[in-house]
Amino acid sequence: MSKDTPESKLHFLDYWRVIRIRKTVIIAVFLLVLVTTIGVTVLLPKTYESTTRIEVGKNQSDVPGLWERDTAVAYDPYFMQTEFQKIQSKEVLYNVISNLGLNEKWGKKYGVQGGLTTLRTYNLLLDKIDLKQTRNTSLIEVHVYSNKPEEAAVIANEIADTYKQFRLKQVKSVMLRGIETIEEKLVQQSEKVKEAQNRVDKLKEELKISDAIVTGSGGVSTLEPETVRKLENARIDAQTAYIQWSTMAENLKSLTPSELRQAAPTAVNDNLLSTLLSAQFQTEQELTQLKTEMSENHPDVIRIKSQLETINAQIKERLGGIINGLEARAASMKAQMAEAEKEVEQAKQRDIDATKKYRPYFIAKRDLETQETIRRAMMMKVMQERVSADLPRSSVVVVTDLAEPGLRPVRPNLPLNIALGIVVGLVVGVGLAFFIEYLDTSVKTIDDVEKSLQSPVLGVIPQNVGPLIAEGPDSPHAEAYRVLRTNLMFSRDDNSKNVITVVSGGAGEGKTTTVVNLATVFAQSGSRVLVVDSDLRRPAIHKVLNVSNSVGLTNYLLDQQSLEEVIQTTSLPTLDFLPSGKLPSSAMGILSSIRMQDFVKEVKQRYDFVFFDSPPIMGVSDASVLASEADMTVLIVQYRKYPQIMTLRAKQMVEKVGKNLMGVVLNNINISQDSYYYYYSGYYYDYYSKYEYGGSSKSDDKENTGREEGQDDKKVEVKSKY
Repeated sequence: MSKDTPESKLHFLDYWRVIRIRKTVIIAVFLLVLVTTIGVTVLLPKTYESTTRIEVGKNQSDVPGLWERDTAVAYDPYFMQTEFQKIQSKEVLYNVISNLGLNEKWGKKYGVQGGLTTLRTYNLLLDKIDLKQTRNTSLIEVHVYSNKPEEAAVIANEIADTYKQFRLKQVKSVMLRGIETIEEKLVQQSEKVKEAQNRVDKLKEELKISDAIVTGSGGVSTLEPETVRKLENARIDAQTAYIQWSTMAENLKSLTPSELRQAAPTAVNDNLLSTLLSAQFQTEQELTQLKTEMSENHPDVIRIKSQLETINAQIKERLGGIINGLEARAASMKAQMAEAEKEVEQAKQRDIDATKKYRPYFIAKRDLETQETIRRAMMMKVMQERVSADLPRSSVVVVTDLAEPGLRPVRPNLPLNIALGIVVGLVVGVGLAFFIEYLDTSVKTIDDVEKSLQSPVLGVIPQNVGPLIAEGPDSPHAEAYRVLRTNLMFSRDDNSKNVITVVSGGAGEGKTTTVVNLATVFAQSGSRVLVVDSDLRRPAIHKVLNVSNSVGLTNYLLDQQSLEEVIQTTSLPTLDFLPSGKLPSSAMGILSSIRMQDFVKEVKQRYDFVFFDSPPIMGVSDASVLASEADMTVLIVQYRKYPQIMTLRAKQMVEKVGKNLMGVVLNNINISQDSYYYYYSGYYYDYYSKYEYGGSSKSDDKENTGREEGQDDKKVEVKSKY
């Protein structure tokens, strides 16, 4: 199985090869562009430049105005571009034109009677102005160009001055228009304040509102809210006391008698209860002591027990009284709380009624205060803007450098134009060369053959190759044909195949030279070779070999003469030649006859190799007939001559008639220009060139001397006719 040819990638040397091949186009275009550039530069009128530099600031005064703080101005990325457009605006440049009288001056300059129109002068002036910003600064450079250096300086300075006056006037007019607008609004606001005051006075009179209810700096209030707050506080106190006493009474009632005696002194601060509890404690101690000394029936023991019982009864009675007192106090607090709630509700209702009654007055009073606040703010603003309008603003535009007449012209710039011409010429030339190369679809490289034809390249033949039979075996071109012969021999699969036809797609691709030289190389190697000029319409081999074409192949095929009579010898003993002969008009298609087939069989047996020259296969059917009769066919492709599609068609025609195409020969390669082919033909070409021009080595000289001595200047014997 044949493997697909790997896709080739472009290398730098491929581009360099195109440049070397198309160097004539590149040099021609380069010189044309360069000469044109120099000529135009010399013919252009001289232009001088003057530059003025101005510092551009925001619309700020030199000192802060009233109630203004000296703060940094926020960065505006569009500020400088906006100022560029203002400088080039009609409002600025029209004043420049008027101040300098440019309509009349330039009218005389351009030969316009009555002067130019302002619009036309404006357009001309725009073409002479170039604005640039000094990097990382707020400086603007105004460049003016003119054929008169003094005029350029005057215009640049006038533009800077006019722009400065324009900015100051613009700021002043904007502020004055703003002040006028605020003053108009102030008058309207004063009327609103007056109307609001009248409405307040009228409501005060209608509602009989005294000044006693007016508090602070004009605020209003009534007594009802304060009364509500006091009553609400009293209600909350009564509620708290009720909860406290009722809870305490309930807790004490839930205790057992012994727990009650222990808890009551801490819950209620009662002196009598404390005294009774203390007497109880002392009596119990005394009783305990007596019992240790006396019996139960002793009068003192009985007396002390009686006292103790009396004290316990008093304590119980006192505890009951305390609980009843707590309940009575809780009931009192409850009644007091209910009364307070009633009074609070009544006070709230009175406050609601008063609020409804005085609400129109309150609203009118607040509206009056709002309108008065607005009026005072507008008055302050008017005063502030008037002061700001009168402040100096010299920092808005500052002319830092005045324009001066230029000493030498800036246009045209001859060195720059020449450099640009060189660059543009090279770019255009190289681009055109690659474009032409792109449009050229002919065969250029071996890769083109392998890609488009899918056939091997048997040999690469250099340019300006002559007949090897005249140049001899030491010709610098002979090695290319030896390589072709070697590749052809290795390509054939049967040693009995010895009939070779050389074809091409179009005329002038080098078939005749290739046939003669290839046959010569075969003959020089010792093989008996016959060259047949089978291009019956345009025979040319007889001219190369300098023999007669009066009789030849056509005479033999028409059975007019025998084979021995038409075959001629050459200067090489092993090389014979069969001319085409004269082709009668009645013998068209003679190559496809039975006699032609017999002829091929005959010469195949007599000679080691037989070579047939043929007409272009795309135009004449004879080439297809010869390809079908031959054992091997070689396709000649002229380097950079015919489109690849034509070569592909020729290859397909060969395969259709015989399928014996051995490969392709690239012919007429300019190795000195196209270094791509140096590796195929350059080595031996250089080697034999050195030999030819006296650069051979001693061993080579010895070989040559020996060969010459062996020959002894003997003439080569001419072989007799077959």
